[in-house]
Amino acid sequence: MANKVPSDIEIARAAKAQPIEKIAAKLGIPEPSLFRYGPTKAKLSFDYINQLKSKPDGKLILVTAITPTPAGEGKTTTTVGLGDGLNRIGKKTVICLREPSVGPCFGVKGGAAGGGYAQVIPMEDINLHFTGDFHAIGAANNLLAALIDNHIYWGNELQIDTRRITWRRVLDMNDRALRSITSSLGGVANGYPREDGFDITVASEVMAIFCLATDLTDLTRRLGNIIVGYTRDRKPIHARDLKAEGPMTVLLRDALMPNLVQTLEGNPAFIHGGPFANIAHGCNSVIATRTGLKLGDYVVTEAGFGADLGAEKFFDIKCRKAGLKPAVAVIVATIRALKMHGGVAKEDLNKENVEALKKGIANLARHVENVKSFGVPPLVAINRFVADTDAELNALRQACAELGTEAIECTHWSHGGAGTEALAKKVVEIAEGGSAAFKTLYPDEMPLWDKLRTIAQSLYGAQGIIADKKIRDQFAEFQKAGYGNYPICVAKTQYSFSTDPNLKGAPSNHVVPVREIRLSAGAEFLVAVCGEIMTMPGLPKVPAANSIFVNPDGQVEGLF
Repeated sequence: MANKVPSDIEIARAAKAQPIEKIAAKLGIPEPSLFRYGPTKAKLSFDYINQLKSKPDGKLILVTAITPTPAGEGKTTTTVGLGDGLNRIGKKTVICLREPSVGPCFGVKGGAAGGGYAQVIPMEDINLHFTGDFHAIGAANNLLAALIDNHIYWGNELQIDTRRITWRRVLDMNDRALRSITSSLGGVANGYPREDGFDITVASEVMAIFCLATDLTDLTRRLGNIIVGYTRDRKPIHARDLKAEGPMTVLLRDALMPNLVQTLEGNPAFIHGGPFANIAHGCNSVIATRTGLKLGDYVVTEAGFGADLGAEKFFDIKCRKAGLKPAVAVIVATIRALKMHGGVAKEDLNKENVEALKKGIANLARHVENVKSFGVPPLVAINRFVADTDAELNALRQACAELGTEAIECTHWSHGGAGTEALAKKVVEIAEGGSAAFKTLYPDEMPLWDKLRTIAQSLYGAQGIIADKKIRDQFAEFQKAGYGNYPICVAKTQYSFSTDPNLKGAPSNHVVPVREIRLSAGAEFLVAVCGEIMTMPGLPKVPAANSIFVNPDGQVEGLF
């Protein structure tokens, strides 16, 4: 009988974690600069971070992926594996990841701490409450919501139109029952009843602000700029009008310090912030990334979902706002996922099918060309599975060569950093070669409507964008109001270049419908909601929560 392959949580539990002080010492961080959360987690003090400003930056490496499928791609696993691989070849490397949301952990997606022998630990803590950052973000968001309703209750001096309140409450859990609610029921003492609703915490503008803020002062400024609603004559009401930015910053003060943990191989990783990529901008915090660049030769970070969402927002929002210049973009692909894009059913993915693979490579090809359009050299990482055949691998390598890039096999899931050494060496070769000439997709001064159309046509292969007159008028109003220099954050399905999640491969000449446009004045971007997209997910018929429990030894079981 073949040996049972241990689960991710079993591998993580079997690892002997080093004290967090030893991980910090690898980066030259002194112990007094750590705020410990137990023996294997710590936050890094702002006093120490501020001392790093004069240090030169290391090289920034982005890990992105093809359009995700149920077959799996392994982007986070590859990010961790590449970080371990770079450290193995002598490059002092820091990994920067997003914090997982509890909702997906108990829903369908599972955790986001890597997998196999390419994980960050402590896996259970990271996938659950971790250091409490998401609770702080939720509390800050909901404090603002409470201040709005309290202001209305005590006379509404600002003349807020209760029909035009745009600020919603949040919860870090998938709960469709809370998408649309009526609040303040129960009589005069409970306020004025109105329509309200909840988003998941990672969709909150506070999360986006948290991840884009450069320090506490910038955080306070951005929080004050949040628009919570409008008066009857359409005058915007800001959080600062409610004197909310101060207490919100107090709730977020400790959370804003980046979290330091380690990989299974004892390499440093910052895990901080976590906006969804199909709803928000999908990148870890600017503070964590900038700190990593000061401390390491290399920083390996990821952006959510496929390159059309994650990489585009990383480049056009995070890099634009933070002045970052990535040196290489690694695009993660699997033979299985490419065959699914080529029309193969999930149950047939273990059978060799070179023709379907070649058809599915169209999806990878578009992502490669998209990355090139930002002036960043792409490199393909093949996350290899046991069922992948030599014929399929050769076909993929040949196709990548024709695209002007290289495809490198990686076995980090089973071999850790040793399985990514070849990828790490190629990353260093490209990064040290200095061929990157990073540029954003569009200039700040381009009109908002044209920015969205440029994204849709240039990256999604769309014919154009459409919207009702009401939405087009909103674009014009935001342009006129002085927000025209903001970037666009597209909220759409992650499963297709189009807004139809069932349209695989590389569809062209489709039309992207714009259902809603939202101003995030604190985060300093506009969210264009395209197609059917939920800011509060629901649980599936059989949620992952059904299999998660604490065993008799007090250990968590069932996380993945």
